[in-house]
Amino acid sequence: MAGEPQDDCLFCKIIAGQIPATIVRETDTTVAFRDINPQAPTHILVIPKAHHRDAAALATAAPELAADVLRETQAVADDEKLESYRVVFNTGSGAGQTVWHAHAHVLGGRGLQWPPG
Repeated sequence: MAGEPQDDCLFCKIIAGQIPATIVRETDTTVAFRDINPQAPTHILVIPKAHHRDAAALATAAPELAADVLRETQAVADDEKLESYRVVFNTGSGAGQTVWHAHAHVLGGRGLQWPPG
């Protein structure tokens, strides 16, 4: 069920404290932590605490929570002193989504080329 923690979800386990992560920010509705396989000098994931399969499902089911996630990407960028940064939501395996819990990648700390790939 959307919003409910999933036993087989890596990010739900991080939120529950069952799997360690380097958490950099936490609010009532979101958690931000460093990516274990960074693709830029700064690579932080911002996730909703409620489980939603991907960004599209999150935006449809809980637009206010999607706004919280996006707002937190700016807070992360501010905390990390990023003048420029990229926010990426991968939606679907063809786009590179490997964890089926909506999440935003905050990437920065180096020049980022466009198009990204």
